Amino acid sequence: MLHRFFTHLRAAKIPVTTREYLTVLEALHKGAIEPDISHFYSVSRAALVKDEKNFDKFDQVFAHVFKGVETLGELFGEEEIPQDWLEAMLQRMLSEEEMAELKALPFDELMETLKKRLEEQEKRHEGGNKWIGTGGTSPYGHSGYNPAGVRIGGQSQHKKAVKVWEQRRYQDLDGDRELGTRNLKVALRRLRKFARDGAQEELDLDGTIGATAKQGWLDVIMRPERRNAIKVMALFDVGGSMDPYVHMCEELFSAARSTFKNLEYFYFHNCPYEGMWRTNLRRRAETVSTFDMMHKYPHDWKVIIVGDASMAPYEITHAGGSVEHWNEEAGSVWLKRLVNTWPDLVWLNPQPEKWWDYSQSTRIIQDIIGPHRMFGLTLEGVDAAMKELGR
Repeated sequence: MLHRFFTHLRAAKIPVTTREYLTVLEALHKGAIEPDISHFYSVSRAALVKDEKNFDKFDQVFAHVFKGVETLGELFGEEEIPQDWLEAMLQRMLSEEEMAELKALPFDELMETLKKRLEEQEKRHEGGNKWIGTGGTSPYGHSGYNPAGVRIGGQSQHKKAVKVWEQRRYQDLDGDRELGTRNLKVALRRLRKFARDGAQEELDLDGTIGATAKQGWLDVIMRPERRNAIKVMALFDVGGSMDPYVHMCEELFSAARSTFKNLEYFYFHNCPYEGMWRTNLRRRAETVSTFDMMHKYPHDWKVIIVGDASMAPYEITHAGGSVEHWNEEAGSVWLKRLVNTWPDLVWLNPQPEKWWDYSQSTRIIQDIIGPHRMFGLTLEGVDAAMKELGR
C-alpha cells in the first residue's frame, strides 16, 4: 500500500523522490510514527511535500489511497505490522514494568498479549474515559467519540475521528486552483526585496547593545523599519474580450495592493498606445501620456501587463489600427518602448496557454516582448512571473 501511495503521489505531479520515500520507511522502521493513521499522515506529508501549493493534492491522494483505514491491521495487514508500531500501541496501555517484560517477545506473542489484554476486562466497559472501552471518550476501543482515538475491534460508527486530509484546508494554495486573493498573495510575495527607508520606527537591538556598552549607560538606537522596496506598475487591459476575466483581474489587483506598498496602475484597451488612463470611467477625459509615464517612473520599476492579447493583428502592426482612436504609431512601436524602458516586464495572460498558438496577435506580442515574458494568469503562472521579475 505504501508503494501504491508513492506512485499515486507521482501521478498527481507532486515532486516526491525516492529518497523522501525511504525517509518515510525509515521513520516507520524506527518507530518514529505512532500507531495512528493521522500521525502517519502528518509525518509523511512533512517528509514528502516540499511546497505548500501541493498540500491539497497530497490530501486528495491520501484520502483516495487510505480511504476507510483506521487501524494498523487495515493499513498493513496483521502480518506486516511493524513491531515498533505495535510496541507503541501497547505502551499506551501498559505500565513501564509490563512493557519491559514484553520487549523481548516475538511479534506473534505481542499480538497475543494485546488480545489477552482485551479479554482480561471483567466486563464490557461502555462509555466513560477508561483506557479500553466501547463508546464514551476512551482513546482505545471502538464506537467512541474521542477525536484522536485508536479503534481496537468493532466497526467505526460515529466517524468522528479527525481526518485532516478530508477537510481540504489547503485547497486555496493549490497551484491548479482558480485564482483567489489569498493564494495570489502567496505568489506575489516571491517578488520582495526588503530595504530600510523612511522614519526611524523600530528598535535596533544590536546597535542599542553596542552603544550602551560603549557609553556606559542605556543608549537606545532606532532604525528605519525594513519594507518591501519593490516598485510595481500594473497595466490592465479592459473591455471587450477581457470582460469574462474581470473577476480574475479584481483578485489580482486586490492581492497586489496589499502586497506591494509601491504600486501604480493604469488601464489600456487591447494594446498599449500613446496614452493610458487611471480611472476607467473617465478614460477619454483623463488620459495619461505614455511618454510621461516613461519619464516619471525609472527603469527599476517592475511592470506587469495583464491582458488576453486577443485582437486583430493590425491593431499591433499598423498605425491607425486601434479600434477606439487614431494611433499615429503602431502598437508594436509602443510595446518595444515599454520593454526598452522597463527591462523587468512580464505579461499575464488569463486565456488558457493551450490557446495561445491559435491566436496570431498573441504570437506577435510574444515575438515583440519575448516568449519568456508571457505567463498564464494562474497561480503557477503568477509564481513563475514573479521569479522572472526577481532575477
